[in-house]
Amino acid sequence: MDTAGKEVLVFGLGISGIGAGSLLEKRGARVVLYDGNEKLDKDKIREQLGEDSSARIITGPFPEELLGELDLVVLSPGVPTDLPVIEKMREMGIEIIGEIELAYLFGRGEILAITGTNGKTTTTSLLGEIAKNAFDSVFVVGNIGNPYTAVVDQTRDDSVIVAEMSSFQLESIVTFRPRVSAILNLTPDHLNRHHTMEAYIQAKENITRNQTEEDFCVLNYEDEVLRKFGESLRAQVIWFSSARKLEAGIYLEDGHIIYRGAKGAEELLCSVDELQLLGTHNYENVMAASAMAIAYGVPMDVIRDTVKAFRGVEHRIEFVAEKGGVAYYNDSKGTNPDAAIKAVQAMKRPTVLIGGGYDKQSDYREWIESFGGKVKLLVLLGATKEKIAAQAKECGFTDYVFADSFDEAVQRAASAAAPGDAVLLSPACASWDMFRSYEERGDKFKEIVNSL
Repeated sequence: MDTAGKEVLVFGLGISGIGAGSLLEKRGARVVLYDGNEKLDKDKIREQLGEDSSARIITGPFPEELLGELDLVVLSPGVPTDLPVIEKMREMGIEIIGEIELAYLFGRGEILAITGTNGKTTTTSLLGEIAKNAFDSVFVVGNIGNPYTAVVDQTRDDSVIVAEMSSFQLESIVTFRPRVSAILNLTPDHLNRHHTMEAYIQAKENITRNQTEEDFCVLNYEDEVLRKFGESLRAQVIWFSSARKLEAGIYLEDGHIIYRGAKGAEELLCSVDELQLLGTHNYENVMAASAMAIAYGVPMDVIRDTVKAFRGVEHRIEFVAEKGGVAYYNDSKGTNPDAAIKAVQAMKRPTVLIGGGYDKQSDYREWIESFGGKVKLLVLLGATKEKIAAQAKECGFTDYVFADSFDEAVQRAASAAAPGDAVLLSPACASWDMFRSYEERGDKFKEIVNSL
């Protein structure tokens, strides 16, 4: 893509937008940075861009007169693709791509890309570690917090780019083609953005859209939607399963993770007792990352050594401390009911659970039903607390209390826990009603726990 001398709008000024703007300026584009949030500090944005930047920065209501000047629009992942102004751009024939597509067009190397509702960050982090132990030039990018556009100029022809892809990022790809892709699972999430489960699934499945018979796609055999989807793919499918022995693929059997090649030869990856990760969902993440590495030709001994050493990711069932015989776990990354179910299932003690937050139009009944006598008290806070309480009552669960602040929620949980119990922050909701990110929420939890 040649952007030299072209007028390019970057829509959305998070870290992805800043990365895209910087890359475009290096490629000679005349860049306009826009965000609807008029409270953004333009000086801070200018500082992030660097003193050489000549990009225009616009915030607040979108200036309609700008539309006639644009050659290209680059959408940040947080920008809904069905906004009226975006629809108008399409009608005018303005080319629209996402930040991921922009990076792909300018970047070099091959891509190993992961999506799914839950487990993306753990799987991406683990695959990134495996790749770093096997190759010289490795970049871990995407939804994991490191914009792909920010590393493009460092990539080489022999680079391996391990990318965590959200549904928001996959909505706006055009030619993006991973050498190996993975879809870990599909459960309801982000329906406030995608509106229907069908649209959400379609966005996730987009990761395979440009793959060919030379490429690979790793899929969860226990997900009915993915099992059917696998039948229609051009890419070669590698299945993983935590529930059954597969004729070919990678599976969990009697506490062992086993890889079975297309010719039927079996090879032991490891025992789950050798892993430092808790829970069946994490065994699935290990299987998915390992299958992707196998497909890409990484030696089994490198994969084996890496998965055994891997300690997991921050904010995902992260052990914080033990205070007064109570174990505290930070699962702030449990931002939807399905992820939060996995965290409850991983607990091996009676649990005081902290939940609630920003409403993504989720249903919480299945989460509540997963408590199964393990959750002794649910401390609710945030925008969803009344909704969750009502659904808890419907499910016959009444052991809940409300908290007006995050500090109060942690203190109430600590007071309710007895020696031998666990306190688990796994909100089943996004953080945006009280915090800027789930990371900030998790850091606050750890700060409070460590001060108890």
